[in-house]
Amino acid sequence: MKVKISSGRCQGHGRCYDLAPSLFGEDGEGYGTVLGEGPVPPANERDARLAAANCPERAIEVLTGDLT
Repeated sequence: MKVKISSGRCQGHGRCYDLAPSLFGEDGEGYGTVLGEGPVPPANERDARLAAANCPERAIEVLTGDLT
């Protein structure tokens, strides 16, 4: 599993980094960013889905399947 944020959609509500701080951070203006390259450890998959479901702009994409 991997996560991505669409910077064009993100409005800086911060729910992603509030709900899943191990996966998301914020830039200097408060917009969400993916920490690292976006891979999600199995223990954090629930947090990734929770952050995506709570993003008002649906800016978070959760990618599953063959990511190679």
